[in-house]
Amino acid sequence: MANFSKSNVPRFSVDVYQNEYLPEGGREVNAIVTVTSTGGGTSGGTLLAGAGAPPARIPGQGPDAAVVVMVDCSGSMEYPPAKMRNAREATAAAVDTLRDGVAFAVVGGTHFAKEVYPGNGRLATASELTRAQAKEALYGLSAGGGTAIGTWLRLADRLLGTAEVSIRHGILLTDGRNEHESPKDLQAALEACAGRFTCDARGVGTDWEVKEVTGIASALLGTADIVADPGGLAADFTRMMENAMGKEVADVALRLWTPVGAEIKFVKQVAPAVEDLTGRRAGAGPRAGDYPTGSWGDESRDYHVCVQVPEAGIGREMLAARVSLVLPGPSGGTPHTLSQGLVRAMWTDDMAASTSIDPQVAHYTGQAELAQVIQQGLDARKSGNFDGATAKLGRAVQLATASGNADTAKLLSKVVDVVDAATGTVRLKAKVAEADEMTLETRSTKTVRVKK
Repeated sequence: MANFSKSNVPRFSVDVYQNEYLPEGGREVNAIVTVTSTGGGTSGGTLLAGAGAPPARIPGQGPDAAVVVMVDCSGSMEYPPAKMRNAREATAAAVDTLRDGVAFAVVGGTHFAKEVYPGNGRLATASELTRAQAKEALYGLSAGGGTAIGTWLRLADRLLGTAEVSIRHGILLTDGRNEHESPKDLQAALEACAGRFTCDARGVGTDWEVKEVTGIASALLGTADIVADPGGLAADFTRMMENAMGKEVADVALRLWTPVGAEIKFVKQVAPAVEDLTGRRAGAGPRAGDYPTGSWGDESRDYHVCVQVPEAGIGREMLAARVSLVLPGPSGGTPHTLSQGLVRAMWTDDMAASTSIDPQVAHYTGQAELAQVIQQGLDARKSGNFDGATAKLGRAVQLATASGNADTAKLLSKVVDVVDAATGTVRLKAKVAEADEMTLETRSTKTVRVKK
C-alpha cells in the first residue's frame, strides 16, 4: 500500500543560473533553469495541497495512473522467431511491474490496432488476478501483417481517455518501419495524442527507422532507445514501467512571462536529453507562454532559456523573464503555481563581467552542439560525404571528451577511430555495425550535467 505521509509530497523548486551582465548594446540573455521535484515520485506518495505542491488527491482512491502497452505484432516480428517470444516476455515483465490499482491495457499493433487485454474498449485495474489474466492473454500474440503505428497510438489514446486519472502513459515497441500508413497519417496521430498522454518508444533489432521512433517519443514527451538484442527487452520494459509508476504529477508546464520589449528566442530542455520546446509554446495570457514538460516523479531537469531584451544604457537593469512552473487548474480554472525563478539583465561597462559565460550555459550550449553534430555527421556518412562526416564526428568526439560525456564518447568510438580526442582528430571506421550506428543516433541527444 502507498504511504500517504507528508514525506511523500512532491515539492518543486526552480533555480536559475546565468550571467546577468550585458555589455552596452547587448540584447541576448541566456539562463539555465533547473527544475527539481522531490519527495514524491518513486515513493508512491499521494499529492497534498500546499506551497509547491499540486492540489490534493484523496488518499484511498488508489494510484492516479493509467498505462497502455503497445506491442508490434507485424510479420517481421517472426524473424528471428525468438523476437516475438521476447516481446511477450517483456510485456509480461512490464505488467508484473504495475502497482495495484493502476488502470492498464495491452494493444497488439499491425496495420491496424487490436485490443489484447482486457478488450471491449476498457482498461483493467491492476491486481494479482488481472495481471495474471493479462499475461495469459499475451500467449495469443502472434506475428503477421503490416505496421501502422498511428492506429496503435489512436487506440491507446481512446483507451487512456476512459480513465479518470492525471497520469496517462504509453509504452510502444516496434521492430520495423511504419510502412502501412503515410508519414502524414502518423504525424496527424501524434498531433492528436500530444498533451493527452506521454509515451516511451523502443526500437528492437535494427530494421526500424530511428527518426520515426525518436519522433514519436519527442512528440509525446517520452524517451526513445534501441534494444538491439531482443533478449534485453524484458529488462528494458521493466525499467520503463518502473519509471512510469514513479510519476506523480502530470501536465506540468514551464511558463515564461516577459516584459514589454522582451521576447523568448528559444526554450530547450538540455538535461537529461536535448529537446527543443520552442515551437510548442501555448499562449497563457498577456506576454506569457507555456511550454510542456510532461509528467514528473523524483527527478531534476535543466532547461536553456534565451531571451532577447531591448537595448539599455550602462547601469540599467531589468527583469528579462519570470519563470514559473504551473499545473492547469480544475476545469480550466486558475493554474496552480508550483515554483518560480527570475531571469535578469544588467548592463555594465565592466568587460570582464559582461564577457564571462556562466559555466552552466557554456556546458549545455556544448551539449546541444554535440547532439547536432552527431546527427549531421551520421547523415553525411549515410550520403557518402565522408569528409563532412569526419569533420562533424571529430567535433563530436572533442565536445564529448571536454564535457565528460563518457557514454557518448564510447558510442562514437564504435563509429570512428579516435586519433586525438582533445583536438577532435578522427578517422571513419571502414566497417560499422548497424546496431552501433543506430545506437549512437538514437542516444545522440542524451546529455550529462555540469561537472562539479
